[in-house]
Amino acid sequence: MPASRARARIVCSRAMAGSTADTKSSDYARYLAERRGWKRWLDVQAPYRWNLRRLRLGFTLDLGCGAGRNLAHLGGNGVGVDHNEHSVAAARARGLEAYTSDEFRSTSHAAPGRFDALLAAHVLEHMPLAEATALVGAHLAYVKGGGRVVLITPQEAGFASDATHVSFTGFAELERVLAAHDLALERRYSFPFPRLAGRVFRHNEFVVVGRKPLSG
Repeated sequence: MPASRARARIVCSRAMAGSTADTKSSDYARYLAERRGWKRWLDVQAPYRWNLRRLRLGFTLDLGCGAGRNLAHLGGNGVGVDHNEHSVAAARARGLEAYTSDEFRSTSHAAPGRFDALLAAHVLEHMPLAEATALVGAHLAYVKGGGRVVLITPQEAGFASDATHVSFTGFAELERVLAAHDLALERRYSFPFPRLAGRVFRHNEFVVVGRKPLSG
């Protein structure tokens, strides 16, 4: 089957499955927080932690922070926001600063230019591209002029592994999100392995880094 047809089939099936899945549930929060099987014994997050830290993002707004995995990777140098109150509670239990979407708006962090960077990792694929674009746009004011926006999404195998995934969001789609908000593309790459691995390795990611205009 051609790759384009296979991807279309994945998108269609995930969209139907995702319509009944609930990313706001306690079960989903528990799923994100748990380390299962062999992952309990190995530091499987080491390369992803290294990847985030080498970007030197500074004080970061982690959009869709889940249980705080990436906030922890950043050494707690940031604030998390998530629509799942159970995930927020799990992040706080780890000593991280996190809020529900409603709570965040009433904090001192919800101020123009408060953050050096915006991170949205494994978030945008949970919604149609138009909604993903709007979500990023709704939080850009909190990033200082010249700050960076980092968007990370799963490749084919990872996308197909989660019923809450709605829209396959690759390099082209992520670059459209940047362009919609006049963000300059700084770099894009496949991590931790070359792009081809994403068809079979669940944890291969698209990484796109944009930069906000200095006057933004």
